Amino acid sequence: MRDDASSVASPSAGGSPAAKRLAAIAERTSGGRMQEEMARVEAILTQVQTQGDQALLELTERFDGVRPDPLRIPRERLAAAWQATPAPLQEALRLAHQRILAFHQQQLPADLAITGPHGEQLGRRWRPVERAGLYVPGGRASYPSTVLMNAVPARVAGVQRLVMVTPPGPGGEPNATVLAAAHLAGVEEVYRVGGAQAIGALAYGTETIPRVDVISGPGNLYVTLAKKAVFGRVAIDSLAGPSEVLVIADHTARVDQVAADLLAQAEHDPLAAAILLTTSEALAAALPAALEAQLENHPRAEITRTALNDWGLIVVCDSLTQAARLSDCFAPEHLELLVEDPERLAEQIQHAGAIFMGPYTPEAVGDYLAGPNHTLPTSGTARFAGALSVETFLRHTSLIRFNREALEATGAAVISLAESEGLHSHAESVRRRLS
Repeated sequence: MRDDASSVASPSAGGSPAAKRLAAIAERTSGGRMQEEMARVEAILTQVQTQGDQALLELTERFDGVRPDPLRIPRERLAAAWQATPAPLQEALRLAHQRILAFHQQQLPADLAITGPHGEQLGRRWRPVERAGLYVPGGRASYPSTVLMNAVPARVAGVQRLVMVTPPGPGGEPNATVLAAAHLAGVEEVYRVGGAQAIGALAYGTETIPRVDVISGPGNLYVTLAKKAVFGRVAIDSLAGPSEVLVIADHTARVDQVAADLLAQAEHDPLAAAILLTTSEALAAALPAALEAQLENHPRAEITRTALNDWGLIVVCDSLTQAARLSDCFAPEHLELLVEDPERLAEQIQHAGAIFMGPYTPEAVGDYLAGPNHTLPTSGTARFAGALSVETFLRHTSLIRFNREALEATGAAVISLAESEGLHSHAESVRRRLS
């Protein structure tokens, strides 16, 4: 879709066609249809909660056409998948693993210990969750990269038990490279189940699959809605999906590269969004033909065309500042800056899951091996959320130890505050220690 951003003067000026269209794209997974889909998801979750493994077998047979009995893939099968992986792909997986590991090792937070003015001890202690559930999508594509992006930060955090779920393929087995990546990342517990039913299994536990403390990993609409439904019973990383890219480009950008980057996102899913904000009329005019040329003989052309037709957008902006403001209104998952001075423009951006700067930084490098995590906030949630990280798999506990001097110095204030709230025994608990 082509639009004109000339009437947009600030992020709050939401009346332009471009701003309205961006808002509609951001809300593509909400509305009345989503209420119907949520009802379906809740029915699936209830079935899993009440029927356990039997529900997983029946639902997987219904949705995926196979009955995954047994549910668990033997560890020997994971090792065999790694051994059968071609050497160049093994090396690529090792490189990705090394880079992701190195980046996430820098994220480990330090415990905090402070001595107060009266000798009281205050602190914060970090500990990993005991069990983490890793969701790895399947279906339209396979994602060994997602195995690494979820398992590595969990391992760095110190999680002892990783429980991975992934949909079975047409022959009943998940993708072999996904299993190989699990072996490389040290994941020993893998189950052949996907969709909302897999999220239910991780949240509630079944006879075979243990209940976990946190669920991470992106998925389709039903996976995202299921994660939303079980949040509170179990922690989740974010509501990630469907995917999106927003490209800001100026006169220096090559149209074939812009087209390739937009298609790289659109090929994920019919609900994926691909948006160009540009100051170049020539680029905007040339892009449709460039897209069409690269869609010739594209192996995922049907999915890609659907995404572009429904959730694609080209906007011509008066300036890069205006483009940055529009981008912040959308708060994209992936933001590419194909401009002459990307670092300067990045300083103007407030809301984005990840920013890719310059012509040699396609979003694909972030998907696979740059280092930062590729599980990112979508649908505008980058306004308040960030990437999956080591902290996703950690919890922190406050540590407090007062001595008598500290309680005597602060007790009167505690008593006063407690009495102002009408909580008699709160005040009394301090008063009795001071009397």
